[in-house]
Amino acid sequence: MTDSITAQQHRHPLGGWNKPDLDLSNADWRSGSQGAGDVEIAFVEGFIAMRNATRPESPSLIFTPAEWRAFVLNAREGEFDLT
Repeated sequence: MTDSITAQQHRHPLGGWNKPDLDLSNADWRSGSQGAGDVEIAFVEGFIAMRNATRPESPSLIFTPAEWRAFVLNAREGEFDLT
């Protein structure tokens, strides 16, 4: 049992990750804060991709519309405020 779980995690290290591999090479990236922010988003094939603008070669986070809505609503309410 453990061997099959380990093999499955090796093939899919992010267990439960049911999002497609999106081609982001031609994505229309938009800054989240009027061009001055470190975060950019792009709407691609019904998903929302978010990346670090200062390191665009780094992996992007991929959100479903429902996940994105929950993230934005909670951010507006200060859930992620670290100050």
